[in-house]
Amino acid sequence: MMVSVCQHLHRAQQRMKAQADMSRSEQTFVVGDFVYLKLQPYVQSSLVPQAHQKLSFRYFGPYKVIDCIGSVAYKLELPPSSSIHPVFHVSLLKPAPSTKYIVSPSLPNIDDNLQVPKAVLQRRLQNQHEASVP
Repeated sequence: MMVSVCQHLHRAQQRMKAQADMSRSEQTFVVGDFVYLKLQPYVQSSLVPQAHQKLSFRYFGPYKVIDCIGSVAYKLELPPSSSIHPVFHVSLLKPAPSTKYIVSPSLPNIDDNLQVPKAVLQRRLQNQHEASVP
């Protein structure tokens, strides 16, 4: 009887593990990759001081991966002013998007030969909250 109960428990645990593993994905990072770091609210104050913790960011960074420690821990290049240990579990890291697209700091040149309408052909008024809005 006891052997049967143990077998059923083991089989149920295997089914629960298989179900939980379906939603998990294994993340691996290479030295030199950039990642975002998820921190607990009490640790955030040592990295980025905020007046209100409730309004702080979920992820900080991007930070560069310096070293791979084991299969699930990575050492990050944190700012020198931070007072936290630089090794984090892979579950706290999120890959940062690559910087393929460069954002231009200057505005594009616009022609002065813009089209200007000659006349308004049709106009419609809408009543919103007892006021007419064009």
